Amino acid sequence: MTIGPSSRVFAQRLSLVESPGVTTLEEDWPIFWERASGWTVTDTDGRDYIDLTSAFGVANIGHAHPDVVAAVQHQSATLMHGMGDVHPPAVKVRLLETLAGIAPESLTLGVLGLNGGDAVEAALKCAAIVTGRPGVIAFGGGYHGLTGGALSVTSRRDFRDPFSARVSALTTFLQYPRTEAEMGYVLTDLDRRLSSKSSGLLPCGALIVEPIQGRGGVVVPPSGFLTLIRELCDRHGMMMIVDEIFTGFCRTGHWFGVQFEDVIPDLLCVGKGMGGGMPLSACLGHSESLGAWPAATGEALHTATFLGHPVSCAAAIATVAVLQKESLAQRAKTIGEHIRRVLEDADIGEVRGRGAMQGLVIGDGERAIRAVKRALAHGVVLLPSGDHGEVISLTPPLTISPEALDHALNTVVDCVRSV
Repeated sequence: MTIGPSSRVFAQRLSLVESPGVTTLEEDWPIFWERASGWTVTDTDGRDYIDLTSAFGVANIGHAHPDVVAAVQHQSATLMHGMGDVHPPAVKVRLLETLAGIAPESLTLGVLGLNGGDAVEAALKCAAIVTGRPGVIAFGGGYHGLTGGALSVTSRRDFRDPFSARVSALTTFLQYPRTEAEMGYVLTDLDRRLSSKSSGLLPCGALIVEPIQGRGGVVVPPSGFLTLIRELCDRHGMMMIVDEIFTGFCRTGHWFGVQFEDVIPDLLCVGKGMGGGMPLSACLGHSESLGAWPAATGEALHTATFLGHPVSCAAAIATVAVLQKESLAQRAKTIGEHIRRVLEDADIGEVRGRGAMQGLVIGDGERAIRAVKRALAHGVVLLPSGDHGEVISLTPPLTISPEALDHALNTVVDCVRSV
């Protein structure tokens, strides 16, 4: 199956109306989505595909879950838009209460946004205003968004270099450890540099980290990594920011990845799977982080026109209810175990990850991308990850059927073997 004629027409039309810096348009890429339900996506040519990406990790509960659709329809007919920080919609309060009920202990305060970059921006602002120190520690391979502040802590040079004149130089990047030896070296060296007045390190108010690097190639750090970072941040008075935009909302088998080590960060950034398909994110914090902001007295210190958008808030409340009702955290563990078993038995590359966030390490970026395109031609949507696209990410909806998952995994195995 090649790209259909309708998708080709849409590609041509898009090329005439969108900046060329946004969508990659090639002979065999992309398809144009028309509708989606559960784990199935249908393109403009009427062809069905199994989505093993959850649309960038958004569709944790599947595309167009009936409960979320009903919540969106009801809210749209009731209140489509509010005045988020002036005359807030009541549903914003209900969502923040819901998030406080599922977040790690003490993270009972929140600032809402529309995408992951918004949540990271809020966290970086918070660390700067509370600590008074502008420097930030981040990790190579980290991806936190492409807005101004978020881009400054995103490591990939192909994203940063075109805007180097405008990207903050306040970030120090460290190696994201893959072994206990690397972890010991990186954190010991950082501790030494933070303790030395002659290290050249900027006064640092925050450290930002992903519990598993998603776009960086589904990289899982050694056990105890987050615990050691928590201790290091406490020792040096830095805020620990954990980016769970991808790993949150049951993706890894817990509500949040920090729960594997029972670590409570100062600020937790969430998004993607939170809104059930609607644009929404949040930065969650406690009384000494978000609670330390000066109170608004007529003008908000941080806000946006669509802050606490009622329809997105209603969708998120429904999404949390589905995750709870359908026990999807446990389902994520079952999916992950099955993915690992099938791919490890096939012996086509290293498999790594947690829960329903798994990566197949191909090693050769060009070969991995060929496999992704071949899988698309055979009805399976995949994405490459890693700095060179050398890892195939598998993050299916947590509601995917065993039959659909098996069919998709067999397709992945065949496509990797054939390229």
